[in-house]
Amino acid sequence: MGRVPAGVAWGLLAAWVVHDAEELATMARWTRAARPRLEERLPGVPWERLEVSQAHANAAIGLMGGMMAVASGLGARTGGRSAVFQAALAGFGVHGVVHLAQAALFRGYTPGVVTAPVVVIPYSVWAWRRLRRAGVPSRGPGAAVAAFPLVLAGVHALAHALTSRYGGTGRQGARRVRLSRS
Repeated sequence: MGRVPAGVAWGLLAAWVVHDAEELATMARWTRAARPRLEERLPGVPWERLEVSQAHANAAIGLMGGMMAVASGLGARTGGRSAVFQAALAGFGVHGVVHLAQAALFRGYTPGVVTAPVVVIPYSVWAWRRLRRAGVPSRGPGAAVAAFPLVLAGVHALAHALTSRYGGTGRQGARRVRLSRS
């Protein structure tokens, strides 16, 4: 059995940072701008509740970053054998594919679609190959794929709770926070 360099595991965090920098820079603005088009194409969806503020995006991305740092650390410590690392790696790769599907369905740019095919998916494929070449047993992506929507929903629910506590998640909420601190 070969050795897996710690950089393979820490690469997950590095790839995540690059990818989520794109999401951080575009998510809030995109959800506002895309809402009319989404409402027209899918009128039954409560798009007004799915719009995110910059504060919400910051909180959600920060929370997920903490999780990715823990997963990467566990992966580095165990030579990629950690179930948490492997689940995060599988979820990250699936996340990249989801970005491509979203952009195809939207027929245009969606946050994260630029880095998904050039960072997320290539890193994920490379990392799995390195693990396989070193003889690291794979736990399979099943549990990670099933947990991915739950983790994402949990992160966004917690981000909503954190940002709502301080006056709301929208522009008016941010304004209320500024006024209340004056």
